[in-house]
Amino acid sequence: MLFIISAPSGAGKTTLCRALVAAHKEDFWCSISYTTRYKRKDEEDGRDYSFVSEETFAGMIKHNEFFEWARVHGYYYGTSVKPLEEKERMGYNVLLDIDVQGGLCVKSKRKDAVLIFVLTPSLKELEARLVKRARDNKEVIQKRLRDTSYEIKEAEKYEYLIVNDVLEKALLDIESIVRSVLLSRVRRKMNILDTWKKEINSMSAK
Repeated sequence: MLFIISAPSGAGKTTLCRALVAAHKEDFWCSISYTTRYKRKDEEDGRDYSFVSEETFAGMIKHNEFFEWARVHGYYYGTSVKPLEEKERMGYNVLLDIDVQGGLCVKSKRKDAVLIFVLTPSLKELEARLVKRARDNKEVIQKRLRDTSYEIKEAEKYEYLIVNDVLEKALLDIESIVRSVLLSRVRRKMNILDTWKKEINSMSAK
């Protein structure tokens, strides 16, 4: 299955994705996006993002190397198609930690993808988290907060909404959604009820 996790910057979607993968390493893999954004001091290339130049990113677009890509907060972000397809072939459930533009783009291509949106309890709390993590200057923080108006509007198209107030609770909420979806899809795929009906009819005929 393909799960898309989106959120305003600072809401904690990356932390939740990493926590889910850490708890279920055998079942889940989380994509690492390419970006033209500058690398922050606490970030590592290949762990947080794959940092590339705009020229390199444009070349990847030209050669159809992205499953999805978008311009967000003034920079380009994209999901490479090759590792995603490889992990799906290996049987992993794939998590895409991407923005709403990318999420809806993926949904248009993969109708079976599951959209999950993460929010803080309030806009004031989101601002407090952005300030506390001290990764961006005041101007960047204000731009990210302004961008939430678009993100919240698009979030109405998502299937699930999680409020990340307490991390442990939010993780349990995501796990519950994932488990429910997987059980539902497995039931349809295996047609377990049809199998039972056949066995019952066979038993009745004896």
